Amino acid sequence: MRTLKPTARPPARRTANSATGLAAAALALMAAGPLSVAVAADDVPAGATWYFHADLDEMRSSEAGAALYAWIEAEVFDEVRKESGIDLGKEVNRVTAWSLGEEDGAMMVIDGSFSQATRDKALVAAAAAERFETLQSGRDTYYYVRGDGSHETPGVQIDGVDNEFYFSFAVDDKLLVAARKPQMEALLENRGRIAGSRSHEGALFLLTAEQSLIQAGMDTSGIDDGDDGFRSNILRNTRQVALLVADVAGMIAVDVQLLATEAATAESMASIVRGLIALQAFSGEVDPAVTEVLQGTRVEVDDTRLKISVALSSAFIEAALDEA
Repeated sequence: MRTLKPTARPPARRTANSATGLAAAALALMAAGPLSVAVAADDVPAGATWYFHADLDEMRSSEAGAALYAWIEAEVFDEVRKESGIDLGKEVNRVTAWSLGEEDGAMMVIDGSFSQATRDKALVAAAAAERFETLQSGRDTYYYVRGDGSHETPGVQIDGVDNEFYFSFAVDDKLLVAARKPQMEALLENRGRIAGSRSHEGALFLLTAEQSLIQAGMDTSGIDDGDDGFRSNILRNTRQVALLVADVAGMIAVDVQLLATEAATAESMASIVRGLIALQAFSGEVDPAVTEVLQGTRVEVDDTRLKISVALSSAFIEAALDEA
């Protein structure tokens, strides 16, 4: 088991506002955004440009993770319940999503126990879209949905997913969602998996812990750096970034790691991060609880890898999410 050094900040607030049923609402979970055993390198395709994994079961059963789950329940599940009548909170256990790039689009596997009523409601909502088709791949049934653009989800930007997607309940205890037909058929053929490769050069690295709540990572080369000079410099000198949120000894441990282009660059970035933390921690204008967190933040460098880690109490997480 990897020893986790407590890491960074509460997730930013996102909301779901989709009226296209369970499959579309499922996409909103990416913004909320591991199996009891965390996602490993073999679970993420070699060519993935980003991945995301949330273990809602672990959050529900973890005292430390309860605040995170309550936020997702209020900001995502309640909205979906109002829009579609579908109660995702009762049926979804885990969410895993990834993208192989713009051409292949995004894919999502949602593990849970989906009732017939939920399936029916999802199909009713999907059938009301601008275009709806029932398709077959071998013995498996899947569906194509294209909206008219009037029910976009604010704040959700998913590489390769516009206003159309495919979904299926054909694999037991899974909802499969894909932006492209070939990817949906591949998911069906492999019963909800696309094999990964830990040996692939340039493959995304993953952070794991025994009680992982959220795992995510991405290749930063495709990110638009915008007009922010500081952000642009960070992205220009970073190849990958990975995030792990886990329950460690009753605390929420957040671990952020950046893979820099060179070892000297990683050292420079570490100095910048330490300086920013010091400025905030001793400015006298920051809440004492935040100051304590900043002072407990650890910044380390291992060759080209910059590691930022912190341990947060569930009370701090709850307060931060309430204010988000």
